[in-house]
Amino acid sequence: MALNTNPRKPRARTASGKPRKKPVDWEGQEQTRLMLWLRGEFNRGTAVGPAHEHTYAVPNGGSRHGLEAAKMKAQGVRSGVSDLVIAIPRGGYHGLYLELKATPPRDADLAESQRVWLERMEAAGYCAKLALGIEQAKQVIGEYMAAPMTATLGEKEIIVAGTDW
Repeated sequence: MALNTNPRKPRARTASGKPRKKPVDWEGQEQTRLMLWLRGEFNRGTAVGPAHEHTYAVPNGGSRHGLEAAKMKAQGVRSGVSDLVIAIPRGGYHGLYLELKATPPRDADLAESQRVWLERMEAAGYCAKLALGIEQAKQVIGEYMAAPMTATLGEKEIIVAGTDW
C-alpha cells in the first residue's frame, strides 16, 4: 500500500467523475495588472501617476479558514468594502473607492453588501465607482485624477488625542 505523500485534500469531482478545474481569480489578476499600470504611470510622471502612492487594496476577498475569518471580522474587516481606495481628494470628493470586477464575460455580480458600501461612501463625500474590467478602471482613475484638487474650506480642527508620530 502506497503512502499518500500529498497532504492536500483531493480536488472535487464533476458529475462524470473528472477532477474539477482549479478556479481562476480573474478579478485578482486584473487588479494586479491595474496596480502595475498605476506604477508605470507614476514612473512616467503622468497626471495619473500620483494615484499610485496613494492607492491601497482592501483584503476583504478570498477564502479563509473559519477561525481566521472570525478573527479578521473582529478586527474590523467588513463585507462589501471596495477593492481599491485612492486617498487623494479630487473634484470635490474626499477620495475614490473603486470596486473592480473582471472584464465581462468573466465578471461577477455586484453583491448587495458592495452596493450598500458604494452608496455609503458616496453619501459620505467620496467618489464611489464600479469598474467592469481593467480598461474601465483605468478610465475611472484617469477621469478622477484629471479633476482639480478638492479645496478645504475653513481651518482644520486640531485633534489632540493620540500620540505624535
